[in-house]
Amino acid sequence: MMSTTSEDKRIRLILADDHAMVRTGTRQLLERQSDLHIVGEASDGEEAVRLAKELQPDVVVMDVRMPRMSGVEATRRIKAECPDVKILILTAHDDDEYVFALLQAGANGYLMKTADIDELVKAIRTVAEGQSMLAPTIAGKVVAQFTSGKNLPEVLNNTQDQYEGLTERELGILQLVGKGLSNKQIGKQLFISDRTVQAHLSNIFSKLGVSSRTEAVMYAVRKGWVTTGK
Repeated sequence: MMSTTSEDKRIRLILADDHAMVRTGTRQLLERQSDLHIVGEASDGEEAVRLAKELQPDVVVMDVRMPRMSGVEATRRIKAECPDVKILILTAHDDDEYVFALLQAGANGYLMKTADIDELVKAIRTVAEGQSMLAPTIAGKVVAQFTSGKNLPEVLNNTQDQYEGLTERELGILQLVGKGLSNKQIGKQLFISDRTVQAHLSNIFSKLGVSSRTEAVMYAVRKGWVTTGK
Protein backbone atom coordinates (compact mmCIF):
# COMPACT_ATOMS: atom_id res chain seq x y z
CA MET A 1 0.00 0.00 0.00
CA MET A 2 2.85 2.34 0.85
CA SER A 3 4.45 1.59 -2.53
CA THR A 4 1.27 2.53 -4.37
CA THR A 5 1.03 5.82 -2.50
CA SER A 6 4.65 6.62 -3.33
CA GLU A 7 4.12 5.85 -7.01
CA ASP A 8 0.97 7.97 -7.10
CA LYS A 9 3.00 11.00 -6.05
CA ARG A 10 5.58 10.63 -8.80
CA ILE A 11 5.71 13.18 -11.62
CA ARG A 12 4.38 11.47 -14.75
CA LEU A 13 6.32 12.32 -17.91
CA ILE A 14 6.11 11.95 -21.66
CA LEU A 15 9.32 12.35 -23.67
CA ALA A 16 8.80 13.79 -27.16
CA ASP A 17 11.85 13.75 -29.45
CA ASP A 18 12.32 12.35 -32.94
CA HIS A 19 15.75 10.89 -32.07
CA ALA A 20 15.37 7.48 -30.42
CA MET A 21 18.85 7.62 -28.90
CA VAL A 22 18.07 10.97 -27.25
CA ARG A 23 14.86 9.58 -25.77
CA THR A 24 16.62 6.45 -24.54
CA GLY A 25 19.45 8.38 -22.93
CA THR A 26 17.09 10.87 -21.33
CA ARG A 27 14.86 8.09 -20.04
CA GLN A 28 17.78 6.23 -18.48
CA LEU A 29 18.95 9.36 -16.68
CA LEU A 30 15.51 10.44 -15.46
CA GLU A 31 14.49 6.97 -14.29
CA ARG A 32 17.21 7.21 -11.64
CA GLN A 33 15.03 9.81 -9.90
CA SER A 34 12.56 8.18 -7.51
CA ASP A 35 9.97 10.95 -7.98
CA LEU A 36 9.90 10.78 -11.80
CA HIS A 37 7.94 8.24 -13.86
CA ILE A 38 8.04 8.13 -17.67
CA VAL A 39 4.67 6.94 -18.92
CA GLY A 40 5.20 7.38 -22.67
CA GLU A 41 7.49 8.37 -25.52
CA ALA A 42 6.65 10.19 -28.75
CA SER A 43 8.76 10.35 -31.92
CA ASP A 44 6.84 13.25 -33.48
CA GLY A 45 4.48 16.08 -32.62
CA GLU A 46 1.28 14.30 -33.55
CA GLU A 47 2.13 11.35 -31.33
CA ALA A 48 2.98 13.73 -28.48
CA VAL A 49 -0.49 15.29 -28.71
CA ARG A 50 -2.19 11.90 -28.88
CA LEU A 51 -0.30 10.53 -25.89
CA ALA A 52 -0.86 13.69 -23.85
CA LYS A 53 -4.62 13.37 -24.38
CA GLU A 54 -4.57 9.63 -23.67
CA LEU A 55 -2.20 9.52 -20.68
CA GLN A 56 -2.72 12.98 -19.12
CA PRO A 57 0.88 13.29 -17.83
CA ASP A 58 2.06 15.99 -15.47
CA VAL A 59 4.80 17.16 -17.84
CA VAL A 60 5.68 16.67 -21.52
CA VAL A 61 9.39 17.14 -22.22
CA MET A 62 9.24 18.39 -25.81
CA ASP A 63 11.75 18.93 -28.62
CA VAL A 64 11.11 21.70 -31.16
CA ARG A 65 11.91 20.26 -34.58
CA MET A 66 9.98 17.02 -35.10
CA PRO A 67 8.30 15.41 -38.12
CA ARG A 68 4.55 15.51 -38.85
CA MET A 69 3.99 18.31 -36.32
CA SER A 70 6.47 20.76 -34.80
CA GLY A 71 6.98 21.22 -31.09
CA VAL A 72 5.37 24.64 -31.40
CA GLU A 73 2.12 23.31 -32.83
CA ALA A 74 2.15 20.28 -30.54
CA THR A 75 2.54 22.59 -27.53
CA ARG A 76 -0.34 24.75 -28.74
CA ARG A 77 -2.58 21.71 -29.26
CA ILE A 78 -1.75 20.12 -25.92
CA LYS A 79 -2.33 23.34 -23.97
CA ALA A 80 -5.65 23.84 -25.75
CA GLU A 81 -6.90 20.29 -25.18
CA CYS A 82 -5.11 19.41 -21.92
CA PRO A 83 -4.56 22.73 -20.12
CA ASP A 84 -3.32 21.08 -16.91
CA VAL A 85 -0.45 19.35 -18.70
CA LYS A 86 2.80 21.29 -18.35
CA ILE A 87 5.23 21.61 -21.28
CA LEU A 88 9.00 21.75 -20.81
CA ILE A 89 10.89 22.47 -24.03
CA LEU A 90 14.22 20.63 -24.28
CA THR A 91 15.99 21.58 -27.48
CA ALA A 92 19.24 22.53 -29.18
CA HIS A 93 17.56 25.55 -30.80
CA ASP A 94 17.41 28.98 -29.17
CA ASP A 95 16.38 31.04 -32.21
CA ASP A 96 14.11 33.93 -31.29
CA GLU A 97 11.36 32.65 -33.57
CA TYR A 98 11.20 29.38 -31.64
CA VAL A 99 11.55 30.92 -28.19
CA PHE A 100 8.70 33.39 -28.53
CA ALA A 101 6.48 31.11 -30.57
CA LEU A 102 6.75 28.43 -27.88
CA LEU A 103 6.15 30.83 -25.00
CA GLN A 104 3.15 32.20 -26.85
CA ALA A 105 1.92 28.64 -27.43
CA GLY A 106 1.95 28.08 -23.66
CA ALA A 107 5.26 26.37 -22.88
CA ASN A 108 5.98 26.43 -19.14
CA GLY A 109 9.74 26.08 -19.45
CA TYR A 110 12.55 26.24 -22.00
CA LEU A 111 15.82 24.37 -21.48
CA MET A 112 18.76 23.75 -23.79
CA LYS A 113 20.05 20.25 -24.47
CA THR A 114 23.44 21.40 -23.22
CA ALA A 115 21.97 21.43 -19.70
CA ASP A 116 23.19 18.74 -17.31
CA ILE A 117 20.87 16.16 -15.75
CA ASP A 118 20.53 18.07 -12.48
CA GLU A 119 19.28 21.13 -14.36
CA LEU A 120 16.80 19.01 -16.31
CA VAL A 121 15.46 17.32 -13.19
CA LYS A 122 15.11 20.68 -11.45
CA ALA A 123 13.30 22.12 -14.46
CA ILE A 124 10.86 19.19 -14.57
CA ARG A 125 10.07 19.52 -10.87
CA THR A 126 9.68 23.28 -11.20
CA VAL A 127 7.20 23.24 -14.09
CA ALA A 128 5.31 20.32 -12.49
CA GLU A 129 4.66 22.63 -9.53
CA GLY A 130 3.13 25.19 -11.87
CA GLN A 131 6.12 27.52 -12.01
CA SER A 132 8.16 28.68 -14.98
CA MET A 133 11.71 27.63 -15.77
CA LEU A 134 13.81 29.35 -18.43
CA ALA A 135 17.45 28.66 -19.28
CA PRO A 136 19.57 31.76 -18.54
CA THR A 137 20.15 32.43 -22.24
CA ILE A 138 16.42 32.20 -22.93
CA ALA A 139 15.55 34.44 -19.98
CA GLY A 140 18.02 37.00 -21.34
CA LYS A 141 16.30 36.95 -24.72
CA VAL A 142 12.90 37.40 -23.09
CA VAL A 143 13.96 40.37 -21.00
CA ALA A 144 15.78 42.03 -23.90
CA GLN A 145 12.87 41.52 -26.27
CA PHE A 146 10.21 42.75 -23.92
CA THR A 147 12.09 45.76 -22.62
CA SER A 148 12.81 46.85 -26.20
CA GLY A 149 9.16 46.47 -27.19
CA LYS A 150 10.10 44.95 -30.55
CA ASN A 151 8.30 42.04 -32.19
CA LEU A 152 6.18 41.25 -29.17
CA PRO A 153 4.05 38.10 -29.38
CA GLU A 154 0.41 38.83 -30.09
CA VAL A 155 -0.64 37.17 -26.85
CA LEU A 156 1.13 39.93 -24.93
CA ASN A 157 0.44 42.75 -27.36
CA ASN A 158 -3.29 42.37 -26.92
CA THR A 159 -3.36 43.75 -23.39
CA GLN A 160 -4.80 46.70 -21.56
CA ASP A 161 -3.14 49.00 -19.09
CA GLN A 162 -4.57 47.49 -15.91
CA TYR A 163 -1.96 48.61 -13.40
CA GLU A 164 -4.67 50.18 -11.25
CA GLY A 165 -6.38 46.81 -11.09
CA LEU A 166 -3.52 45.28 -9.08
CA THR A 167 -3.49 45.71 -5.34
CA GLU A 168 -0.31 46.75 -3.58
CA ARG A 169 0.16 43.19 -2.33
CA GLU A 170 -0.37 41.72 -5.81
CA LEU A 171 2.15 44.12 -7.33
CA GLY A 172 4.63 43.21 -4.59
CA ILE A 173 4.20 39.51 -5.31
CA LEU A 174 4.63 40.11 -9.03
CA GLN A 175 7.89 41.93 -8.32
CA LEU A 176 9.15 38.98 -6.27
CA VAL A 177 8.18 36.58 -9.05
CA GLY A 178 10.24 38.74 -11.40
CA LYS A 179 13.23 38.23 -9.10
CA GLY A 180 12.88 34.49 -9.57
CA LEU A 181 11.43 33.60 -6.15
CA SER A 182 9.28 30.48 -5.80
CA ASN A 183 5.86 30.53 -4.12
CA LYS A 184 7.41 29.12 -0.96
CA GLN A 185 10.13 31.80 -0.90
CA ILE A 186 7.58 34.56 -1.53
CA GLY A 187 5.34 33.24 1.23
CA LYS A 188 8.23 33.10 3.68
CA GLN A 189 9.27 36.66 2.86
CA LEU A 190 5.73 38.03 3.15
CA PHE A 191 4.69 35.78 6.06
CA ILE A 192 1.82 34.20 4.14
CA SER A 193 1.11 30.61 3.06
CA ASP A 194 2.01 29.08 -0.30
CA ARG A 195 -1.70 28.72 -0.98
CA THR A 196 -2.28 32.42 -0.36
CA VAL A 197 0.56 33.28 -2.75
CA GLN A 198 -1.01 31.07 -5.42
CA ALA A 199 -4.40 32.73 -4.85
CA HIS A 200 -2.82 36.15 -5.39
CA LEU A 201 -1.11 34.89 -8.56
CA SER A 202 -4.42 33.59 -9.89
CA ASN A 203 -5.92 37.05 -9.35
CA ILE A 204 -2.92 38.66 -11.06
CA PHE A 205 -3.25 36.35 -14.07
CA SER A 206 -6.94 37.17 -14.36
CA LYS A 207 -6.43 40.93 -14.12
CA LEU A 208 -3.58 41.00 -16.63
CA GLY A 209 -5.20 38.57 -19.03
CA VAL A 210 -2.31 36.09 -18.91
CA SER A 211 -2.10 32.41 -18.01
CA SER A 212 1.35 31.82 -16.51
CA ARG A 213 4.06 33.30 -14.31
CA THR A 214 6.26 33.80 -17.37
CA GLU A 215 3.62 35.83 -19.22
CA ALA A 216 2.84 37.88 -16.09
CA VAL A 217 6.49 38.78 -15.58
CA MET A 218 7.03 39.60 -19.25
CA TYR A 219 3.93 41.80 -19.20
CA ALA A 220 5.18 43.60 -16.09
CA VAL A 221 8.71 44.03 -17.50
CA ARG A 222 7.29 45.50 -20.68
CA LYS A 223 5.24 47.98 -18.64
CA GLY A 224 8.24 48.87 -16.50
CA TRP A 225 6.54 47.71 -13.29
CA VAL A 226 9.24 45.24 -12.32
CA THR A 227 12.81 44.35 -13.16
CA THR A 228 14.11 40.81 -13.24
CA GLY A 229 17.05 39.38 -11.36
CA LYS A 230 18.00 39.36 -7.69
